[in-house]
Amino acid sequence: MSSMPEYVGEVPNICGQESEVETVVARGRDRGLFADTGGIDFGGIRSACAIALHQHQPLIPAGGDDLHTAAMISNLQYMMEHQDIGDNHNAPAFVWCYKRIGEFVPELVGAGKSPRCMLEYSGTLLHGLRKMGEHHVIDALKNVTCNPDYSWAVEWLGMPWGHAVAPSTPVQDYRLHVRAFQHHFAAIFGWEALERVRGFSPSEMALPNHPDVAYEFVKTLVDCGYQWVLVQEHTVQQIGNGSHPERPHLPHRLVCTNSQGETASIIAIVKTQGSDTKLVAQMQPWYEAQSLDRVELAGKSIPPLVTQIADGENGGVMMNEFPSKFMEAVNGASHSQTPLMNVSEYLEHLFALGIRESDLPEVQPLFQDRIWARMQPGDGPEKLAKTIEALRQEDGQFHMDGGSWTSDLSWVKGYDNVLGPMEEASARFAERVLGSGAATDDPHYRNALFHLMASQTSCYRYWGQGLWTDYGREICRRVTDIIRHDFD
Repeated sequence: MSSMPEYVGEVPNICGQESEVETVVARGRDRGLFADTGGIDFGGIRSACAIALHQHQPLIPAGGDDLHTAAMISNLQYMMEHQDIGDNHNAPAFVWCYKRIGEFVPELVGAGKSPRCMLEYSGTLLHGLRKMGEHHVIDALKNVTCNPDYSWAVEWLGMPWGHAVAPSTPVQDYRLHVRAFQHHFAAIFGWEALERVRGFSPSEMALPNHPDVAYEFVKTLVDCGYQWVLVQEHTVQQIGNGSHPERPHLPHRLVCTNSQGETASIIAIVKTQGSDTKLVAQMQPWYEAQSLDRVELAGKSIPPLVTQIADGENGGVMMNEFPSKFMEAVNGASHSQTPLMNVSEYLEHLFALGIRESDLPEVQPLFQDRIWARMQPGDGPEKLAKTIEALRQEDGQFHMDGGSWTSDLSWVKGYDNVLGPMEEASARFAERVLGSGAATDDPHYRNALFHLMASQTSCYRYWGQGLWTDYGREICRRVTDIIRHDFD
C-alpha cells in the first residue's frame, strides 16, 4: 500500500482514501502489537499507571486585521507573533511541550529505562505546526512513533480531527472528524503507525448522555476500528445501581442503547478525578498506583491500572515541573512492581489471561438509568423526547448536555449564537456536499470538510462570549460561502 501525501494543495490530507484507512485499521485490530515488545511481567507486577498528554491548538481567522478576510492560522502562530499580549509569551514553551516526549523517550530508553506515554494531538495542531514551519516537532514525534527502538513506549490515541465535543456536534459530522484524524495521522506517520492507534480520547472528555447521540458516538468509534475509549468517572454510571464506577482502576464496558432498541458497546478506560494538569505534571497517578495491589476479575488475579490524561502544555506546573517529575517517575517505575504501561499494552496482557470483554463491569452515560426506568428501548425517539422533557421539568439538575471533565460546564447553554451558525453550516454541508455525492478525493469536498471541522472546535465555546465566538461564527460563514460557491 503506497504512502499518502501529507498535503493535497494547501489542505491537509483528511479524506479521499477511506477504504485504505479502514483496511489498515482492521489489520491492526487483529494483531498483538504492544505486549511482546514492552517487556512487562504482567503476572509479577502489583499495579500499573498510564498517562496521556492532550495537545491542541485551534485554527483561527487571525492572519490579518480584517476578520472576514484574515487567513486561517494556528492560534499558536498568533501567540508566537504577538507575544506581548496576555499569556502569549508562553508560545515558545508550548512548542517545546509539543516536542519534548520525542526527546525524553530516546534519552530514557538509551539509559536502559522503560518509559511510557500516550499522546493525543488534534489535527488542527498538527496542521498548524506544519504551516508554522515547526517541522522539528513532527520529526521528533515521528522518531518515537515509527522507530521500533522507541515505538513500544509511545501510544497515540485517536480523537476528532477538529477537537469537536461529541454531545453537541452533529453525529454525522463527528464521524467525519474521527475518520479525518485517522486519515491525516496516516499521511503524517504512515500506515504501520495507524495500525497501532486503538484507543480514543474524546475532546474535553465530553461523553454524550442523550441515548441516541451516545449510541451514535459509540457506534462511530466501533465502526472506525477503535478498541477502547477514555471516559471521566463522573460521566458514567454502573448499569444496575446507578452509582459511579466502584472499581475505577479496572477496564469497563460502555454500553449505549438508543430509543430504537439498538445497542453498541466499547471498552471504557476510566480516568479518575477532574481536570487538573498538576495530577499528570507531578506524576501523581504513579504514586497512587504504588498504593494499590492486585485484584480479582473473572476469576483471574490482575494488576489495577491508574489512568490519567491532562493538557500537555497548559499551566506552569505542566510546562516547568513535568520534565523532571516524568524522568523521576520513569526511573522509579522501570522494571519495578508498579511500572508505567500504555492502555492497549495493558489490555493485550489482560486478554491473554483469558479475560473477555463480556467479563468487564458495564457502565452507561450519566442519567440514562432515569430514562430507562420510564420507557423501554424500542419505544422510539418521540417517547424519548417526551420522557426527557418530563424529567427536566421535575429536576433542574437533569440534563442531556453530556458530561465532561468538569461537571459545571455546559457545551450548549449560552452559545446559541455560535451553535446556530454551526448547525446551519453542518446542515448545508450534509445537504449540498454529502447530498451531491461528491467524491471524497475531490479538492472542493476536502476544502469544505476542512473548514467545517475547523468551525466545530470546542474553543469557540469554552472561552465564553467575545472574540472566540466571533471566530467561530466567521469560520461557519466561510463554510457556507465555500459550499455556495463550489456546490450550489
